[in-house]
Formats: sequence, C-alpha cells, structure tokens
Amino acid sequence: MDAFYASIEQRDRPELRGLPVIVGGSQARGVVSAASYEARQFGVRSAMPGFEAKRLCPDGVFLAPDMDRYVAVSAEVHRVFEQFTPEIEPLALDEAFLDVTGSLGLFGDARSLGRELKRRVHAATSLVVSVGVAQNKLVAKIACRLGKPDGLHVVAPGTEAETLAPLPVRHLWGVGPVLGDKLLALGIRTIGDLACADPSRVAQGAGDRAASFIELARGIDDRPVVADRAPKSIGEESTFTRDVSDRTTVREAIVSHSEEVARRLRGAGYLGGCVTLKMKLAQARPARPGSGRAGADREPDYPLVTRQRRLSEPTSDGQVIARVATELWDEAQLGQAVRLIGVSLSSLTPRGNEQLDLFAPRRPQIGPTLDAIRERFGAQVIGRAVSAPDKASPSLRRKSGE
Repeated sequence: MDAFYASIEQRDRPELRGLPVIVGGSQARGVVSAASYEARQFGVRSAMPGFEAKRLCPDGVFLAPDMDRYVAVSAEVHRVFEQFTPEIEPLALDEAFLDVTGSLGLFGDARSLGRELKRRVHAATSLVVSVGVAQNKLVAKIACRLGKPDGLHVVAPGTEAETLAPLPVRHLWGVGPVLGDKLLALGIRTIGDLACADPSRVAQGAGDRAASFIELARGIDDRPVVADRAPKSIGEESTFTRDVSDRTTVREAIVSHSEEVARRLRGAGYLGGCVTLKMKLAQARPARPGSGRAGADREPDYPLVTRQRRLSEPTSDGQVIARVATELWDEAQLGQAVRLIGVSLSSLTPRGNEQLDLFAPRRPQIGPTLDAIRERFGAQVIGRAVSAPDKASPSLRRKSGE
C-alpha cells in the first residue's frame, strides 16, 4: 500500500488531501510511522526521528497514529487479496506476498492480474496499492518498490539479475545500514557489484551470510510464500518524554504494556511462553569511526538491553506478564536511566493446545472481562489500578508490533 497510514488519514479527512501529512513523530522523541508523498518531497520518511521531520517539513500536519483504524482497513485489503489467491503471506499491515501461480489463467497474464488487483483494492477502499510481479519473493518486493507510487512493475522471467544489477546494494533484502556501510567500504556499491564479488571479499562485511547475499544479488530466491503465518511474538513499547530511572514509573509502564500485550494475545487466540523486557538506555554511545553515522542529522545510537524468561506454562494473563517483566527489570540493575521500555511475549501457541496441569491452583482470569468492558465502553474506561490516569507515567509514545 502506498503511504498507507497517511493515505487513510487523507482519505477520511478531505481537508488533508494535497498536504504533507506525517503520522507519528509529534512527540519530542517520537518517530515517523508514515509520510504522505507530499511530505516525502521534503525528505521526510518513515522511521525518521520526529525532530528531524519537523526540521525538514515545519508546516507538515503531524497526526497521532490510529492503529485500530489502520488494522481494520488492512483487513479490507486482505479480503480483496483473497479474491485472487488463498496463498497470502502478510509482511505488515500494508504489505503482503501473494502466490498467484494458480490464478494467472483467469486473468490472462501477470500484468492483467496486477491491474485488476489494483482496481479492486481501490474500489473497495479508495486507496492505492503498488504491485510488483516476479518469479520469486525477493525480486517481486524490489519490483514493487521500483513502481511506487501507484505502480505496476513486472519483471519477466530470466531478467532478474539484469533488473537488480544497477540498483544500490542497500535495495537488497536484508542489507541494512550497518551491513550497507561495510559493503560500501569494500567498494561494493550496486547489487550487480555484489553479484560478481568474490565470496571471501563479501565475507569481510557479511560474515557467513556472504554466499546467501551473493545468491540473492543474482536474483535467486527459492523461499515459498508461507500462507497464514502465525506471529512470532506480540509486543508493546513506548518512549518516555524524559529519561526515567525510578521503579514506580517503570513499573507503571510495564503494567500498561503487559495488559495491552495480554489483550492482543487473547484477541488473536494465542498464549505466550517467554517474556522479554526491552530497555533502551538514556546515554547514547559515541559514533564508531568510519561508520558513516556521525553528524547532527543522525539519531543518536542508544544501547539496547533485553532480558528474557521462559514461563512454566504459557499465559495470556497481564498480571503474570507484568510480574515477570518487573522481576526482569529488578534483576537487570541497570544503574542508569532509560528512555524506552518494551514488553513482549514469544513462543506463541494457539489457545487450547496447551497442556493442563490437573493439580495446579487456578485463580479467576479477569482479562476477558476487561476486554468485554473495553470493547463496549472504550479502552480508557477501566484498567489496572497501577495504570489509572491519575497515576500515569510521563507521556509515552507507544508502538506495537507482531
């Protein structure tokens, strides 16, 4: 989907059409979740610090994310996808792989299928989707990027390596900023350079992943579309508006996040068996020499600390999650302030598949009752006492992920 969150806002609020709309980034430590194409003309992009977005686009319209609305629209889009194939692998709310091998005969060819998919998505949602078509996932993903916005880009069989060769090496799936800097330092600037490079040379930057990256650079990717992919984890995190070290404030954030994680677990029909506490330290690390990341326009590099604990039995109980996460905080003994706290549950299993202990003590589960009350009267009407509005911690910028 093109600028998905921002496009939904512009669709639902006509007065925003044609304006630079930026979702997220309004808080002092906020991060941009999405930017309309009008905002992108100023250099604003997703994952950019809010202060940088405001510097580049001071007249931009900054909006708080409305995740419930975005999730609902994503479900509408996926219902359209299901008209073309049941083989759908979601990557995020705004992106998915579709294996349409068995559907091509119904539409004539890949380009005709892509055009019809774009038409039906727009008819159902009034939103624009870009489509990339190729014989494998890697090339299809890059083709989609090449066609944006409102694009339809088809890579003919046998032309994969030729299509990829002139593109910057950072366009390759899995090459992030750190690895990209290492490859550039080795003189590998394009995907074509990587495809032709000696594996031992690439290994100086990519280690034991060198061979797989070279294969991808040649347009070879045998990974199948995995339909109905279950989430690996469900988490919630937030950045404090000021650095925090006192246990009470941290505890409030942990309880709030744990309850939200538990609610989403129950809604998705999962239990979690491993609690992870994520802590981003307030004191930034100095930039590494030659990393290419120094400069006033770069977000500081804040160390990230995580702690995990496997549960004796899987759960979707917010109290259990909060208790374990708080214990992890106490045991970490960081000795300094944090700017971000996150709680997540992994090792997910569908509810109903867990092994029950006949003699284990059972206590009432109030989570489903809280869910029902919030569903009927709104999310803010009830919560654990520690996270009540009059005891809330400093304003938080919240993010969630699956």
